[in-house]
Amino acid sequence: MAYWLMKSEPSELGIDDLVRRPKATAAWDGVRNYQARNYIRDGMKKSDQVFFYHSSCAEPGIVGIARVVREAYPDHTALDTASPYFDTRCTPEKNPWMMVDVKFVRKLKHVIGLARLKAEPKLADFALVRRGNRLSVMPVTKAQWDFILKLE
Repeated sequence: MAYWLMKSEPSELGIDDLVRRPKATAAWDGVRNYQARNYIRDGMKKSDQVFFYHSSCAEPGIVGIARVVREAYPDHTALDTASPYFDTRCTPEKNPWMMVDVKFVRKLKHVIGLARLKAEPKLADFALVRRGNRLSVMPVTKAQWDFILKLE
């Protein structure tokens, strides 16, 4: 099993939105960065655990845990002209963008904020706290996962 962090703006898909979805499951679509896409396509496997992170909000931070329930498949939003993730370069035959389905596992007892994560010396190598890292999908080591859960 691998561990991941996935960022979402709560105004678009928050942890509470995930809970309300049928079977508490949602497609994680709209990823338009090649490195993040590679993590989805090549790294994420069914049953992998995911930190659900709220970004671009008053208190950015880890708010819950989800699980990958469907491995990478083509992101249809790249072909949908009504979608904000529409990509004019994509065709049904040539669509490089991928998505996975995630299922709600649980909310954390409290938000583990970005400032708190940055203040922890044990997380100095965590991709999220490194300067300039803006990826929406990133790997988390088992040691980082376990340490972060202890902050809850």
